[in-house]
Amino acid sequence: MQNAIVAYREENHDQLVDIWHRAVRRTHTFLEEKDIQFYYQIVRNGALREVEIWMDWNESDGPTGFIGLDGPKIEMLFVDPERHGQGIGRRLIQHARKIKGTHLKVDVNEQNKKAHAFYKHLGFVQTGRSELDGSGRAFPLLHMEWNQ
Repeated sequence: MQNAIVAYREENHDQLVDIWHRAVRRTHTFLEEKDIQFYYQIVRNGALREVEIWMDWNESDGPTGFIGLDGPKIEMLFVDPERHGQGIGRRLIQHARKIKGTHLKVDVNEQNKKAHAFYKHLGFVQTGRSELDGSGRAFPLLHMEWNQ
């Protein structure tokens, strides 16, 4: 069954929060439980409404992943951990390129080696590094850009 990319719908908010939560638990092993709960509250209480969200949509299962954009910057990209490796993240980035142009940017947690490798594989290059994340916490970020 073919998946489609569709715009955020409020009725899918809780499903996206669930995808975020399960994906973070699987991929952000450097976070402690208190950190996960801190970010969970941010995502659950409004972060998804502050950016442009596009969902990878499976007709029978609903959302399987999502990307959050602020202009050409990827603010978040999360895929149902049971569907990692199925091309969902790649499709979401291709959609972002189509609607935002080819000068995309993303910040990746330095400790998230798989995410860094994923973006690098897709042609993103590191352009900088910050010691703190966007919340001011000591989780270094790698700044990456795709400009082709």
